[in-house]
Amino acid sequence: MNTKLIGLVAGITLFVYSFCSYAAESHLAEALKHAEAAASASDAKAVAEHAEAAKTHAKVADEHLDAGIKSLETAIEHGKLGHADVAKVAAEEAVTHLKAAE
Repeated sequence: MNTKLIGLVAGITLFVYSFCSYAAESHLAEALKHAEAAASASDAKAVAEHAEAAKTHAKVADEHLDAGIKSLETAIEHGKLGHADVAKVAAEEAVTHLKAAE
C-alpha cells in the first residue's frame, strides 16, 4: 500500500514538473541567451539587465540539477532495496529535472 501511494505521489509530482519544464525554453538556454546579450550590449544598463536575467535562469537551472541529482539518489536507493516502481519514478523525475536544466 505504501509503495502504491509513494508511486502515485511521485507520478503527480513528475507530471507537474514535466508541465513546467516544457512550458518554456530551458533555463540554461535562457541563461546563455541573456549572458550573450550582456556580453554584446553597448551600454552598462543593458549589460546589467541581461546579466541579471542570465543569473536568474542559471540559478533555476542549478536548482533543477540539484533536484535531478536528488532524484537519482532516490532511484539508486530504492533500486538497491528492490523497489522497482518507486526507483523508476524517481529516475523519470531525474530525467525531467535534467531536461529542464539543459
